[in-house]
Amino acid sequence: MSPAWLALATWFGAGLSPRAPGTVGSVASLVLWGPMVLLDAPVGARLFAVFVVFAVGVAAAQKVVDVRGEDPQVVVIDEVAGMGIALLFPWASTWYLLVGFILFRVFDILKPWPVSWADRQVGGGFGVMLDDVIAGAYALLVFVGVVLFAGSLLPDLQGIHGMVISLPRVSP
Repeated sequence: MSPAWLALATWFGAGLSPRAPGTVGSVASLVLWGPMVLLDAPVGARLFAVFVVFAVGVAAAQKVVDVRGEDPQVVVIDEVAGMGIALLFPWASTWYLLVGFILFRVFDILKPWPVSWADRQVGGGFGVMLDDVIAGAYALLVFVGVVLFAGSLLPDLQGIHGMVISLPRVSP
């Protein structure tokens, strides 16, 4: 396996962390997703980036699986794709980065169905990537649900560095 494939699969070494490589990989993914969220990149641009990460991730994960076996923990490019899905909502906020990260990690760790099904039943590089993409979709759906159904009940949030951030409001 070439060093380039290993670098991509481990998200430039984040997956080599001896402790919690998935969490480290999720944090490291913010190098890509953080600027896209905070600069309010269009959802289409974010979605395109997710597709590119997913496609490259399937190939990179497959290279590692061929050498190390099914779903090796060093592969964290799947966390990068999952975080990208979790952060698709168009809200330029450091709070969103934090909430998206937490929701993604919860669903990635707990693996509710069909995340657990994809983790156990779908093999190869595609399977490595798929469960995290589904976990990211769960995180996004929960966030959107909170905004749509409880957003008007939540107070305005005081953001990092004194920036006032308001949740999008939905009229009754």
